[in-house]
Amino acid sequence: MLVQLTATALVIGGNEMLRIHFSDADLARTHVAAAPDPLWEITTSLYRLQMRRGRTAYAAWYRTARRRLREEGLEQAVRKLLLPLHPVETPYFPDFLTPIRSEGGLAAGLEAIRDTEPSRIIRETRLLDRAVGAPPWAPRLAEQPMREDLIRVLRAYHDVVIAPHWEQVQARIEAERAACCRTLMGGGIEGMLANLSPTMRWKPPVLHVKYPMSDQDLHLDGRGLRLIPSYFTWNAPVSLADPRLPPILCYPLHHPPADETRRARTDSAGKPLTALLGRARAVALLTAANGATNTEIARAAGISTSSASRHATVLRDAGLITSSRLDAATLHTLTPTGARLLQARGQPPPAQPDVDTTRT
Repeated sequence: MLVQLTATALVIGGNEMLRIHFSDADLARTHVAAAPDPLWEITTSLYRLQMRRGRTAYAAWYRTARRRLREEGLEQAVRKLLLPLHPVETPYFPDFLTPIRSEGGLAAGLEAIRDTEPSRIIRETRLLDRAVGAPPWAPRLAEQPMREDLIRVLRAYHDVVIAPHWEQVQARIEAERAACCRTLMGGGIEGMLANLSPTMRWKPPVLHVKYPMSDQDLHLDGRGLRLIPSYFTWNAPVSLADPRLPPILCYPLHHPPADETRRARTDSAGKPLTALLGRARAVALLTAANGATNTEIARAAGISTSSASRHATVLRDAGLITSSRLDAATLHTLTPTGARLLQARGQPPPAQPDVDTTRT
């Protein structure tokens, strides 16, 4: 375990490695999160607000987030309560801010923060203080009134700057899950681990992960690993370091989120959906319901691969599909809007494979 650390490790640079050691039992218990984790997205987005590194990839979100925080009068609260708990000067922030129960949604995650033992909050804020200097009010988070203030600001921050982008977040992560499922079916769990991210290398039975601190080893000891693809995580993964917590690895998507400006211009132009209902594009949309490459779309529609790529571009610009790299190919999957369009036309919703390797 990461015995030298007792707070979250946020990867912000460096060439060192975290080596995660798997047994057969760990491989059987490793799984990809079923949905975006709202508290992990809140946490990593706070670093996107503060750090210049990677800002180009999030430029549209960054501009909108800053404007919305000003308009809603949240700038001061975020600056006072949230940013000091997520300082860019250190790769630590308290683990209690990203509880495991957040996998059940924002309400469940915030309730877990509310239920955190005061002794744990004091311990983790002291660690933050030793690392970079915690704000003087941090120990008071162990008291319920101060913690309620934190929860209120976290919820407001999510509603103002995360929720408006949630559909894009979901689409990108659903595409990542589809890619994981395909590699899992073709190469098993080890094949999936080998293709997760350029920041990771799978050398059985060890996953080597880019890490900011001294080389460290994490032995899963039969507990498995929860893999959390994250929209706002940039460049390298994030890991919990408290050995008592269930092991997780929050990792960046294959490619940084694309600037949404071009899509916004397309939406504002009112491009009619009827342009998407020609035969080839309709087939492309239906084929993408369960994840499809350009070659698979071309085969289904009876068109060339280059034509399939052009039709996929139209669907993507309309916000109906999202695309991600899968080895040398491009994998297209539906966005929530695309899925709703198919349902409105009487098509069944796409099957959502459970990318979980747990065996019982």
